[in-house]
Amino acid sequence: QVQLVESGGGLVQAGDSLKLSCAASGGTVSSYVMGWFRQPPGKEREFVAALSWSGDSTRYADSVKGRFTISRDNSKNTVYLQMNSLKPEDTAVYYCAADSARYGTNWYEYDYWGQGAQVTVST
Repeated sequence: QVQLVESGGGLVQAGDSLKLSCAASGGTVSSYVMGWFRQPPGKEREFVAALSWSGDSTRYADSVKGRFTISRDNSKNTVYLQMNSLKPEDTAVYYCAADSARYGTNWYEYDYWGQGAQVTVST
C-alpha cells in the first residue's frame, strides 16, 4: 500500500509560482496513475491534474490548463505539481492521490491519498 506525503505549500502572491511535491513510499509512482486534487474553502474536492502510468499522458482541469504541470521523477519516487501564474481562486488544500486501475478525474476513483498541503494565493 503506497503512502503519499505532500510538501511545498505556502502563501504566495497572485502571479507567483509554487511547486508541490508528493513523495511516495511503499510503492513506486510509475505503478500508479498519480493525481492532484484540491479543495477550496467551503467547496467540494475537485480534480486538478493526472499523470498516466507510463508518464507520457496528462490530463488537466480547464481552470489550470496552461498554468499547471504535473510530472514525476522515478528516481526520487516523487510526483510534482508546478503551478505558475497563480490566482486567488487557486487557494485550496492540495491533495496528491494514487490509483492502480483507473486514469480518472473523479476523487472517488483514487484509492490512496496524502494528508494535503495548503496553498494560499493573496491579491
